Amino acid sequence: MPRARRLLADLSPLRESPAFRRLWVGTTLSSVGGALTNFAVPLQVYDMTRSPFAVGAIGVAELVPILVIALPGGSLADSVDRRRLVLFCSFGATAVSAGLAAQAFAGLHSLWLLYVLVAISSAIGAVSSPARRTFIPGLLSPDRLAAGIALNRLSFQIMLTLGPALAGLITAVPALGLRGCYLIDTLSFAGSLYGVARLPVLPRPEKTAKRGLSAVAEGVRFIRRSQPLAGAFLADLNATVFGLPMALFPAINAERFAGNPRTLGLFMTAIGVGGLVSGAFSGPVGHISRQGRAMLIAVAIWGAGFAGFAIAPSLWLTLACLAIAGAADTFTVIFRGTIVQALTPDELRGRVTAADYLVGAGGGQIGSLESGALGSLTSPTVSAFAGGVATVVGAVAIGLALPAFARYRSEPRATEPAEDSPSSAVAKEA
Repeated sequence: MPRARRLLADLSPLRESPAFRRLWVGTTLSSVGGALTNFAVPLQVYDMTRSPFAVGAIGVAELVPILVIALPGGSLADSVDRRRLVLFCSFGATAVSAGLAAQAFAGLHSLWLLYVLVAISSAIGAVSSPARRTFIPGLLSPDRLAAGIALNRLSFQIMLTLGPALAGLITAVPALGLRGCYLIDTLSFAGSLYGVARLPVLPRPEKTAKRGLSAVAEGVRFIRRSQPLAGAFLADLNATVFGLPMALFPAINAERFAGNPRTLGLFMTAIGVGGLVSGAFSGPVGHISRQGRAMLIAVAIWGAGFAGFAIAPSLWLTLACLAIAGAADTFTVIFRGTIVQALTPDELRGRVTAADYLVGAGGGQIGSLESGALGSLTSPTVSAFAGGVATVVGAVAIGLALPAFARYRSEPRATEPAEDSPSSAVAKEA
């Protein structure tokens, strides 16, 4: 029994810190609401255009603001009151969700308006994410920090599991449809606003770090000189660019399952369930020392899962392949996060973490565009299968090209899960 308990999430931060509890509950509720919008936008674009490429272009609308704003957003979070910054961003995100609901109720059918609203939402998230990540150390004691990070990961898995399934059910109700998803998302921001507004006064940085182009270049050079770090980032990019066919989900659902919105919701739910189960039993992962090789294996399993998803003849086998991919994703996140933490010196941690954020958030958007474009040129099934195979081949190629990454060893220790993953590309920063 004691060993089994070590595998379960530590809930002590929720019991001991009322502020952290309010923030966690509010963020979880808002994240589930955000999953409804993440489900609704691609489906609305596909219903309007019947084009996988148009769905993939949503990734471009999300990616450009991330690339432009993420690093300056981190600097801004170090120079202003972070609580007020996140509160301001939350109000802005609420307004964007309200705009999405308004266009759906009005029946505008405007593709460019959807892209603009998605881009604004992505820009707001690129500012709020670095600031929000600074809250936990100010709310929890050092010995509870790892448990708090793990609970944030659990919140993400809850969103990934519950959100799409709920979205599919809401969309299937004629009186609600996509409009209901947008409206509920707008209302769900009340939880996030309450959690942030009730935060105590948190300490501000004593000294604002300078972040110019030369500082960014120094971080990039450090990553490039370290094969394990470069390999971890490349392996994650390989997984998200080639093996994350989210833009193809509506088309594959329409092609193979008559476009049932409930089935489409189950696609993302299956990924979330796989990640939730593997996350709940990830304790032994901390004892693996060959983390570079383990990450490459996890990435290859992720790709194989999506390749199987593309050709699975039945719904249950389709969902099983997605669950396997979701389980591999959790392990990939843990290994990547551990390598980054172990190899990055304190004076470069902010810049390397920013690069990690860009890889996690931006890779999936590039992958949506890539899979959507290939799906338009060939077929959704061919695109998803080719992407999965390319991910497996890419994992092998990275291991051969960067042997120091494949051979990388670390001392076995407890790991702290990272806050993003390939599938977090579809998550909303509340």
